[in-house]
Amino acid sequence: VYWLHPSLPWLQLFPRIGVDRKMAGKTNPWSHDEPLQQVLMNEWALSFTSLYNLVKAKLCPYFYICTYQFTILFRAPGMAGSDVVSAVMSPTTRGLREAMRKEGIEFSLPLVKDDGNWKRKGPESSEPEATKDHEMDYSGSGDENHTESDEEEGFSWLEEMGVQDKIKKPDTISLKLCKEKNQVKLDHKPESLVQVKGTNTLTLLNFLINCKSLVAATGPQAGLPPTLLSPVAFRGATMQTLKARNVSVKTQNQTKYKDQFSLEITGPVMPHALHLLTILLKSAQKGAFCATFYTHEPTAVFNAGTKILNKEPVCKELANCGLHPLTLEQLVQPPLLGKSSLRYLEMNNYSYTWKS
Repeated sequence: VYWLHPSLPWLQLFPRIGVDRKMAGKTNPWSHDEPLQQVLMNEWALSFTSLYNLVKAKLCPYFYICTYQFTILFRAPGMAGSDVVSAVMSPTTRGLREAMRKEGIEFSLPLVKDDGNWKRKGPESSEPEATKDHEMDYSGSGDENHTESDEEEGFSWLEEMGVQDKIKKPDTISLKLCKEKNQVKLDHKPESLVQVKGTNTLTLLNFLINCKSLVAATGPQAGLPPTLLSPVAFRGATMQTLKARNVSVKTQNQTKYKDQFSLEITGPVMPHALHLLTILLKSAQKGAFCATFYTHEPTAVFNAGTKILNKEPVCKELANCGLHPLTLEQLVQPPLLGKSSLRYLEMNNYSYTWKS
């Protein structure tokens, strides 16, 4: 079971990225009706705010926002090793990141490696250089001073050698263009993953509600609000179920035939649902089964790790978030798969092996 908003049975509302061909020709009366579009967006904003408040109050573990360009995952405090409300967004573009920076949203690019040109905030810092520096670079403060100091230090070694006059120093515009080019290279790639934490997630909420580019202006998805997916009920949500199909075949095993059964499940299989399925199959199949997963690729990068916290008190605080205790115990742990996702899982004699 999962909860969805908006609910339009004749349209596929997940995934939303790269499905324009499948949605072409479907009835969408709001595409040229601005008043109707505004009504839909007003209802969507109320549902989004309701979900955010549930996450903040630890009554919802996480939820997804699926747009035609990117997907956002909001997590409650304690989930995935974070002690505050957090959000990850992927894929992003330089234009989107610049718009967020102008709104005062502090964010980091956790998958961008340190290129050696960044500086620590101070010697007392023990966090990775790349993460801290990107948080400062995109916080909307001290950006220009940071760039100028980088330029000065970058050419100080020429002065020490006494050849500074023989080497032409690039002007500020050239350096800025080079920096922008590097930022654009991240666009639409897994490394463009943006992470927002704490009170900045509230600023992100307001930014998304007022962001006009959140909804497609043309094409089959024109005027259609983003999809909200949650494991718990929220304002304006409709309860949905995953689709399941049984298949039975006979396979030859040496001299005799053996019945083999498979279960195909389609739809937005969220983390809690996947864990519950493994618990069910473990019991029903007496500790022996295998499963293959087809991940929505833009969301695979959400497995990027965060800081490790003590999970015992966190589990107690999240006891009312709607998850099975065993599932909650798994989801409070920091993910370890990085940019990859689970592709294959096998249980044999009650022991798991997997591939990513």
